[in-house]
Amino acid sequence: MTGPELANHYRGYIVCLNAQAWPQLGDFVHGHVVHNGRQLGLSGYRDMLIGNFADIPDLRFNIGLLLSDPPRVASRLYFDCTPSGEFLGLAIDGQRVAFTENVFYEFRERKIVEVWSVIDKAAIEAQL
Repeated sequence: MTGPELANHYRGYIVCLNAQAWPQLGDFVHGHVVHNGRQLGLSGYRDMLIGNFADIPDLRFNIGLLLSDPPRVASRLYFDCTPSGEFLGLAIDGQRVAFTENVFYEFRERKIVEVWSVIDKAAIEAQL
């Protein structure tokens, strides 16, 4: 894929997440995906995302910055949401928080094979 094609494919992945279209997740994520050094596989990755939406009912992934240099994508995601209880070890308990996540993805055969993710926890702590 070219850079623009990979960027558009990634946008489709974000649409899939926001729609919670779990049966389509395999169109974007490899069966042996690794997240922050942990081998999760597609089912573990899906379970992680389902858990995120359970903990944060109004969760929505918003792309702020997007760079595509095949086979990699770098994205800065923005969130404005209300986690229902504890999030990242912080007692949020329904308070609205805004934060970012910097994520790097590596694709193989149009699917995410590895994800490196860092959430700006300090931004959340400053709001509590």
